[in-house]
Amino acid sequence: MTEIKNLCCLLYGPGKARFENREVPPLDDPHDILVRIAYVGVCGSDAHFWTHGGVMRMVSDEKPLVMGHEASGIVHSIGPAVTSVVPGDRVTIEPGFSCRRCKQCKVGKYNLCADMKFAADPPDNHGTLARVFRTPEDFVYKIPDSVSLEEGVLVEPLSVAVHGARLAGLSAGQTVLVQGSGTIGLLAAATAKAFGAKEVFLSDINQVKLDFARGFVGCKTFMPDLKSTPDREAARMKEELGLGEGVDVVLECTGVESSVQTGIYASGPDGVVVQIGLGKPDLTLPILHMCEKETVFKTAWRYAPGDYEIALSLLSSGRISVKALISTIVPFEKAPEAWEMTKNGQGIKNLIRGVQDD
Repeated sequence: MTEIKNLCCLLYGPGKARFENREVPPLDDPHDILVRIAYVGVCGSDAHFWTHGGVMRMVSDEKPLVMGHEASGIVHSIGPAVTSVVPGDRVTIEPGFSCRRCKQCKVGKYNLCADMKFAADPPDNHGTLARVFRTPEDFVYKIPDSVSLEEGVLVEPLSVAVHGARLAGLSAGQTVLVQGSGTIGLLAAATAKAFGAKEVFLSDINQVKLDFARGFVGCKTFMPDLKSTPDREAARMKEELGLGEGVDVVLECTGVESSVQTGIYASGPDGVVVQIGLGKPDLTLPILHMCEKETVFKTAWRYAPGDYEIALSLLSSGRISVKALISTIVPFEKAPEAWEMTKNGQGIKNLIRGVQDD
């Protein structure tokens, strides 16, 4: 393994990326696995890092960071205690490794682990944009034969959508409003359909995205008027889409305050609103209105036990197809171009191909 050059893409600050050979991670734990990365997906957080150098914690010249957290690949080598995969297996990677010992881990909420090591999280948790990436055995999942390595990258955002739907207790026959038609919003709408929703509605301020959503999900769409107020837009939405008293479930995928408020107003009595999208740290909610309807408001954080397995099942069964979401695939050496495209709103899901052999 020491002869392999582990080419990585590191971010040193806003707009400052470098490609460097770094040490191949050793298999320190007997349950460790080295994955030869095939594809890495680009999401909004990558574009934000590229533009601003981080979110809560920043990268720097002294502490650069290997980017990437949505990834698929092929198992390269395994520790002596690994039994679930063998070299050559195609896998998708869950990019957050919990401690497995704290209270949250023990009760099955490892996504809330205070000691979570998430890929591409400054200052020390490097990501997947490398030739090889080390991961614990219990955070890799075999990709079914019917799913490509390219599609395997989207298991990560699909798991976010699955987690939101499960938190909502989404069941057959319900009506669902999805706020936002980015990758997560589109997958949330598709997941709602796969879970048996009677009708799915999708709201966004971008007409091009709404047009795509209608074809991808087969849902009715709504474009809010940004000059209006959330309560008025919710009333207009109910009237134009025929929502009656409101929808049963709202999956909010934007994090924008006005969108969150509109979703709450658009929910029906005893409705469930799940906040999936992240926005500014503090949001104002119409609490009195929520109390009058006994609105159930929940927040979602990434994914939890079972979400990856369900996402893979939805893909392998054909109940959800993600092929149409893949817009471009750029070479590893042009990774910043993929970040720039995502930053500029070009494409839905841009992928970066893994390092190719010389």
